[in-house]
Amino acid sequence: MSSTPHKEHSPGFLALVADAKTRICEIDIEEYKHMREQGEAGQLVDVREDHEWEAAHAADAMHLSKGIIERDIEATFPDKNTKLILYCGGGYRSALATDNLTKMGYTNVISLDGGWRAIEVSGLPLVTGDSASQSSTK
Repeated sequence: MSSTPHKEHSPGFLALVADAKTRICEIDIEEYKHMREQGEAGQLVDVREDHEWEAAHAADAMHLSKGIIERDIEATFPDKNTKLILYCGGGYRSALATDNLTKMGYTNVISLDGGWRAIEVSGLPLVTGDSASQSSTK
């Protein structure tokens, strides 16, 4: 059961995502789990909004929201060969962020298709927020 309701996406947004997906590397949750088992998963990066991160996230993820990732990525990961696996709610925002990081010269960035919804049911360790970290602001 997902903590983030599915939203209807506009045709323009879907076209933008479809275009980005023609240029990026994308994997599903089973491929990610296999990479983890092999010790080849790199750094998992959650690109969702702050309130989504605070509610729950993958235990080994770090947070760089879609709103700031392009601004902060070079300070956070100066080595542009670092393997980064990006996820969002379902794989759309992470596809856009992956495309942008690739344009910035990052060579090993992958978008996780299915995003948080796939992680949530995957059996991977999760961190869930308590009532003190829940936010009603959006």
